[in-house]
Amino acid sequence: MNPMTTATVLSVSSFPTNRMSTVSSTFSSNFGGADFSKRHAAFQFLVPHYNFKNSKIFHKRFSNGLSSRRGFRLSCETKTEEIKIRRCSPYLERTLVSSNGALTSDDWRAVPDIWRSSAEKYGDRIAVVDPYHDPPTSFTYKQLEQEILHFSEGLRVIGVKPDEKLALFADNSYRWLVTDQGMMAMGAVDVVRGSRSSIEELLQIYIHSESVALAVDNAELFNRIVETFSSKAAPRFVILLWGEKSHLAINRMEGIPIFSYKEIIDLGQESCKTFSDSDDARQHYKYETISSDDIATLVYTSGTTGNPKGVMLTHKNLLHQINNLWDVLPAQPADRFLSMLPPWHAYERAAEYFLFTRGTEQVYTTVRNLKVDLQQYQPHYLITVPLVFETLYSGIQKQLSTSSTLRKFLAFMFIKISLAYMEMKRIHEGTYLVRSRKEPLYFVSMLDWLWARIIAAILLPVHMLAKKLVYCKIHSAIGISKAGVSGGGSLPSHVDKFFEAIGVVVQNGYGMTESSPVTAARRPSNNVLGSIGLPIRHTEFKIVDAETGEALPHGSKGIVKVRGPQVMKGYYKDPLATKQAIDEDGWLNTGDIGWIAPYHSRGRSRHCGGVIVLEGRAKDTIVLLTGENVEPLELEEAAMRSSLIQQIVVIGQDQRRLGAIVVPNKDEVLEAAKKRSIVDPDATELSKKQITSLLYEELRKWTSGCCFQIGPILVIDEPFTIDSGLMTPTMKIRRDKVVALYKEQIADLYK
Repeated sequence: MNPMTTATVLSVSSFPTNRMSTVSSTFSSNFGGADFSKRHAAFQFLVPHYNFKNSKIFHKRFSNGLSSRRGFRLSCETKTEEIKIRRCSPYLERTLVSSNGALTSDDWRAVPDIWRSSAEKYGDRIAVVDPYHDPPTSFTYKQLEQEILHFSEGLRVIGVKPDEKLALFADNSYRWLVTDQGMMAMGAVDVVRGSRSSIEELLQIYIHSESVALAVDNAELFNRIVETFSSKAAPRFVILLWGEKSHLAINRMEGIPIFSYKEIIDLGQESCKTFSDSDDARQHYKYETISSDDIATLVYTSGTTGNPKGVMLTHKNLLHQINNLWDVLPAQPADRFLSMLPPWHAYERAAEYFLFTRGTEQVYTTVRNLKVDLQQYQPHYLITVPLVFETLYSGIQKQLSTSSTLRKFLAFMFIKISLAYMEMKRIHEGTYLVRSRKEPLYFVSMLDWLWARIIAAILLPVHMLAKKLVYCKIHSAIGISKAGVSGGGSLPSHVDKFFEAIGVVVQNGYGMTESSPVTAARRPSNNVLGSIGLPIRHTEFKIVDAETGEALPHGSKGIVKVRGPQVMKGYYKDPLATKQAIDEDGWLNTGDIGWIAPYHSRGRSRHCGGVIVLEGRAKDTIVLLTGENVEPLELEEAAMRSSLIQQIVVIGQDQRRLGAIVVPNKDEVLEAAKKRSIVDPDATELSKKQITSLLYEELRKWTSGCCFQIGPILVIDEPFTIDSGLMTPTMKIRRDKVVALYKEQIADLYK
């Protein structure tokens, strides 16, 4: 910092939490309503560029709120005033930065730079629609840019410094987006998590990340965590994104300022006006631009095994995603997409940032409102996790099953024919996955192509009729006109094939939080089913032997490794884990098992060369007493095709045979029992033995084509949920915790 003229500075601090620096020469005074002018003078000296006298926020907050608290200490000293560092997103605040001698560029160097570009291109287009918060809100691109600038400036006004970490514990809304980008724009690092995480997990993340303050979704979350946080974390301040402060249990966090979202925006708006009106206000700052290598965010892993780790993602990591997803999602201005994933999820964030550079309209929805919003908003894109596509698939199947006998027969016959048609189509178009490196003989491949072409031609008229009579109604209900993009987990093959058969385009992608996250995805022009597609631009994949680490040829199964500009800076405060995850050459060990399709010049797989296929997690591999390795994912996906099974975890580590923990779909099980005359038509429940017997039959039916079969099963009543800690916030089952919870029952199962 650069010294300036000597000045007398007043410092005000509240008890018991003194967050401002104190000096040796002090005196104490109670600040009542009559001494408001003294408080105004003190705060004006603290933040010289900000006009607190005219601020409604200052009058409201400090003329009433502070007087009701305990005493205030006024400190006085003579010292050298220093120029403060003001870090800016170089393109977003280009005018301000360039006028003060800092270097600027037309290129994006920080994530918030995208907002000025988008505001210039799409200024009056609708950017966000948030219909389910109070008040319902929509913003144009220009308005959204201004909101982000005001929030960012509001953080500076209340004393946030560059590089400080701010925890953001909130769910999907436009205010989450503004808060996230506002934090990044002034050089802070946001530490993100959803409101449904446990108090223990949120506290662990807050403390481990060394966050200094907290932004929370609503009063409900605040009141849930306030007692724990006030005693063990004591944030410098709290920002409430939604709801009224009157609903907060403030008495439990005495001495810690609480700001509403609106107050931060108003403070920032007034400060921005002061800056634009006064050249003198700018002289108190030294301007720096955010570097592409600066950490933008800390995203803690889902923690499917062990405690979450803090992934350090830089602006460069995220900008790689923004600049290179266009060939996966060729979105156009005014395309609409629904946002329903947790916004702190790396997949959702990368997709959102990218799509906002294309002039699209984002509508925030929820799991509860998804079905209605799909029909109401008719989105061009839906970017979500496999569970949502599985849910849509199950809903369609159930609706068809409850139709009249004739309609049900026709619908399922059409779907069966369409599945066969699409398989023949993949064969003659050369997009049918084959793992073998051996290329087929020319004559054999020609016969294969001719046969597939003939069968497809025969089935095509029926398929077209099915589209007109059945599939068009499904399309209207789903509403996805361009593509659904699945990521964040394994997309079951039967779901993938079903949507292809009815003409709903589903693109599957792959990545990890540690890779920002997208590393590979299926393209609209090369949508190879069963794969995760080709690597995105500037990204490399290789398959290595699990024991030797040697690279394997295409078609060989091994551990998947990835390298590219999107790979994280490392795990926060965990160099050992970073070293284990990323080798000296920059290769990230994904922990997934997979293979790369061989290149063929002819045959049914001639257009599949280079696509990546995943076959499960290395850590999930079950080793039986026989020495056989089993990937449970294949069995679980097959079992989930049964409408009687709600959730399943295959078990069997160090046992002679596989077993499973099954959560039944009780209504479907009861209905199936009535149809098979196991119970009377008026029965309302089944015995545990009857449920187990029905589920065992279902497992044998749906997993008959798998290499391994499931033996004993443990039926449990309570589903695995996020609240119970048995699912991650991204809806993945925590295998280790499920197995640990039912350890005794599993032992009894194998006796």
